[in-house]
Amino acid sequence: MITARRLAVGLALLVGLLGAPSDDAEAQSATPRPWLGVAMDKDAQGVRVGHVIRGSPADAAGMREGDHLVRVAGTQVGQASDVIHAVAALSIGDHIQIELTRGQGTQKVQVVLAAFPSQDEMVRMDLVGAPAPAWKDTQTVSGAFPSSMTSLRGRVVLLDFWATWCQPCRVSIPKLEALQSRFGAQGLSVVGISTEDPPDVALFAQRMSMNYAVGADPHGTTTRAYGVFSLPTLVVIDKRGTVRDVAIGYDPTASLDATVQALLAEPTPAP
Repeated sequence: MITARRLAVGLALLVGLLGAPSDDAEAQSATPRPWLGVAMDKDAQGVRVGHVIRGSPADAAGMREGDHLVRVAGTQVGQASDVIHAVAALSIGDHIQIELTRGQGTQKVQVVLAAFPSQDEMVRMDLVGAPAPAWKDTQTVSGAFPSSMTSLRGRVVLLDFWATWCQPCRVSIPKLEALQSRFGAQGLSVVGISTEDPPDVALFAQRMSMNYAVGADPHGTTTRAYGVFSLPTLVVIDKRGTVRDVAIGYDPTASLDATVQALLAEPTPAP
């Protein structure tokens, strides 16, 4: 599996999802770590919540994107590392108070820390069964790149997060091309998104003769919204725009034929 650390956008990813190192092996070590479930953005005003994982302790407590954290379990925090260290010093099952600002007001929420899930589990719990996150700040690189996720309503979508330097991604590309050729007329849209520079992505797409839509996410906004931490990551989205599956790792295209055919056979939602 190729980690996304080489992505130039420097994703906050799920390091801030909280407890210290973000390596999957560490997350599954013999000593379980406590987990809050937020990703944090750099912000001049302090620690800003960039994303709250669906089903996480933070989500259950009512924390929201855009909240600014002030105190965690009595410890004042001024940067993401402060939050990470404060949570790491606690235990699974601890009931803690988090003070935050939202808009012009200050609020206090009660959080029960849970065990840190694996990164695969984290992405699946955040996405599967929920509406696919909106795309933001994407640019067309090649093909008929959709203007938005909503523009694909009524079609089955395979959303591939990839990079030119990622060897497993190169293995997946011909298989995605084959799926697009086979099922495109029946309602399948394969869409590739890379955080690399658009000219580099365009040149690579041309060399690989990629027959599906390819876009660039130069600021990593959409990639962050999907919680991508490893490449390739393939998100399977049904005709209603709901995420049905997420495949992460060496060959996410394995056994996709049956999945695609099943989703294509589902009723098309009314406009």
